[in-house]
Amino acid sequence: MLTDSLTDQLPEIERLLHGHEWKAVYGVIGKWQDPEIADLLPLLEKSDRVLLFRCLPRRRAADVFSHLEYEHQDAFLGDLTDEDTRHLLANLSPDDRTALLEELPAEVTQRLMRLLTPEDLAEARQLLGYPEDSVGRLMSPNYISIHLEMTFQEALNHIRKTGRDSETFNVVYVTDAGGKLIDVVRLRRIILSNPEARVSSALNHKFASLSAFDDRERAVEMIQRYDINALPVLDSEGIMLGIVTVDDLFDVAQEEATEDFHKGAAVAPLDMPYSLATPTFLYRKRIGWLSILIVVNLLSASVISAYEGYLMEFIMLAFFMPLLIASGGNTGAQSATLMVRALATGDLQLNRLLPAIGKEVGVGLMLGLTMGVLAYGLGWLRGDTTIGWIVGLSMLIIVVVANLIGVILPFTLTKLKLDPAVASSPLITSLMDAIGLLIYFSIAATLLG
Repeated sequence: MLTDSLTDQLPEIERLLHGHEWKAVYGVIGKWQDPEIADLLPLLEKSDRVLLFRCLPRRRAADVFSHLEYEHQDAFLGDLTDEDTRHLLANLSPDDRTALLEELPAEVTQRLMRLLTPEDLAEARQLLGYPEDSVGRLMSPNYISIHLEMTFQEALNHIRKTGRDSETFNVVYVTDAGGKLIDVVRLRRIILSNPEARVSSALNHKFASLSAFDDRERAVEMIQRYDINALPVLDSEGIMLGIVTVDDLFDVAQEEATEDFHKGAAVAPLDMPYSLATPTFLYRKRIGWLSILIVVNLLSASVISAYEGYLMEFIMLAFFMPLLIASGGNTGAQSATLMVRALATGDLQLNRLLPAIGKEVGVGLMLGLTMGVLAYGLGWLRGDTTIGWIVGLSMLIIVVVANLIGVILPFTLTKLKLDPAVASSPLITSLMDAIGLLIYFSIAATLLG
């Protein structure tokens, strides 16, 4: 997001562009950070946008391009000549290039791949061959590796010669002659070791790694667990294919969190920023779940219809219906949110269902007793002792049941290989409306005869 001071410079930049004062243009924007230049580009006219982009050094132009939203990248590529695009793609890092190619329409991707060099084309095809949400799509083949039998002096010379394009410098990967990963060594260890000693003398063979077919969420979990900024990616035989870095995984974590927020509100995840979404697109993302919830809510209407006679005779029962079903929905949503988050962070595993149920039964009983006593008092004040018992017992049972559903549903969805975030607040609330009314009227029918 451009700050006000940078936005104030926009007219001056446009004036310099129209006057073809290229050095002056770069004198202004050259001091900006790459994300700020990326925010500026969509604000310019098409011709000005291309001119400003050409004022940037090629490597920096690629870095700025990587900060654009995918929709803006697609539009911007249409403004560039094939030669401009060829230079841009050549200077993009492999992971950014892969992310661009997989987001663009198929015909655009094919056109861009024809502009790649043979080496870049082979690299892009390899990375695009992995599943969509896999680590293989994120990994970069640019890393520093040294041979097991090198001396530390030879390793340093090799790093100076080959490390210029590496994604990260603080760790170095030790491989054998066949490319199999043997260990991970910090650069500090190499610098401070005896130059004549061999690399093999400093290894402990303890390192974390990923498969190229692992899900991106597993990479996020491992980066957090081991507190490192890069992870090696291996094939089934232990051959090193590339690395995934923490900056790429920050984007993944943000996307996953956003997706869970959307699912938690019964909205199909958006695959574009909200600011770029059209009303029709948002309608399609929301109408599906809302239609399903209408069907679920019909269960509540059916329960009310089945006990219509009791409502006609004891109209006081209708007064407490919103209180009970809202309490059940809120309790279930709390429990489900805690379970979904615990499963997402790895705090809870699937084999811990029974202990989680036991814990939530205890919590549900404590919550139910507290809320049941309050509900009994309200029932007694608004009606009589019998109404008080009906409302109090209903509240107790509804809260315990809601707590259990909030635990079991996320575990069940995870077991079925579905996203537990689908156990959203609207879904839990709609289910508890029907279940809560059934519990309420069943107890009322029993106590009122």
